[in-house]
Amino acid sequence: MIVRRRAVPAVLATAALLLTAGCSSDAGEPSGADGSTSASSTADRSSPPGSAAERTPPAKGSVEVVRTVATGLESPWGLAPLPGGGLLVSSRDGATITRVDEKTGEKTELGEVPGVAAAGEGGLLGIALSPDYASDHMVYAYFTSASDNRIVRMRYDEKEPSGEQLGEPDTVFRGIPKGVVHNGGRIAFGPDKMLYAGTGESGDEGLSQDKESLGGKILRMTPDGEPAPGNPFPDSVVYSYGHRNVQGLAWDDEQRLFAAEFGQDTWDELNAIKPGDNYGWPEAEGRSGGSGFHDPLAQWSTDEASPSGIAFAEGSVWMAGLRGERLWRVPLKGTEAAADPQAFLEGEYGRLRTVVAAGGDRLWLVTSNTDGRGDPKQDDDRILELRVS
Repeated sequence: MIVRRRAVPAVLATAALLLTAGCSSDAGEPSGADGSTSASSTADRSSPPGSAAERTPPAKGSVEVVRTVATGLESPWGLAPLPGGGLLVSSRDGATITRVDEKTGEKTELGEVPGVAAAGEGGLLGIALSPDYASDHMVYAYFTSASDNRIVRMRYDEKEPSGEQLGEPDTVFRGIPKGVVHNGGRIAFGPDKMLYAGTGESGDEGLSQDKESLGGKILRMTPDGEPAPGNPFPDSVVYSYGHRNVQGLAWDDEQRLFAAEFGQDTWDELNAIKPGDNYGWPEAEGRSGGSGFHDPLAQWSTDEASPSGIAFAEGSVWMAGLRGERLWRVPLKGTEAAADPQAFLEGEYGRLRTVVAAGGDRLWLVTSNTDGRGDPKQDDDRILELRVS
């Protein structure tokens, strides 16, 4: 399953992290069977609340759109801020990675990622920088190929001409199930310098409960694609299971991992991830209560969210909504919701795909109106800079 180009020193942390997983349909699926459309939150009773030293954010927050950073992006999906300035953006359908100057909005294409088979919800999806980027200049990418979903890494050399700045891809991990829908795709390096990937069940519900399958999971691996030390299942990259389609991963200030995922007809979810836990799909969608599944800390009707990217800032998880066309704020107290979710930017910028912490009270927000399901305006798609509280 794993192709390795070179060895990487294994100075690896083994601490287990908490993750959150929640999911709703990206397609125009009906709202809940009970007709409910309101967001709701619940305590994650299997996870302890935060320590007394943690600051609980106020129940109500705010969002200010500071400026439009860039326009004219084609089917943008993943975003990775560069340490020296600049934003890398992946194009799902174009299979390219572009550098955006966050001060001027100027765009420079790094190059096209070979082997991408863009169709349906598949294509070039999440991107992330190596934890050793300062020395190795490696960019990781999750994409749909002709046979599977896989993760590769490429060296970025900005001294080369535009369009030729990506080196040959080195396959880190392969064999994740692919489908027209539910390909997952979000990748991120955690505080432990391990690589996490959110996957989908590719439309085959039975994969989510099968711990031998890579579909409907959160995976945790070394930068070389090996099972990470401390994983809950022996010799396996599976970190949590029972997911439908994970597209959001983020850590809080206490190194606890949260995840967002698409539900089907009733509930989208935001979850606090506990290693080895079962998040219920397809037996449970949303809160099940005492069924042996890990309940979400917040849930939404599918027309209000269809969540993709998430980020942590100012004590809250911020969640981008596709079908819901809004940005959700979920204030946290440990791994519980400290107050009801709060919606911002409803309908103002269309579908919202990716949100990334920009430091302090700032976020980068990426729209998703040119993905075939939105109603693109003249300048779509775009990157916005937000100030939040």
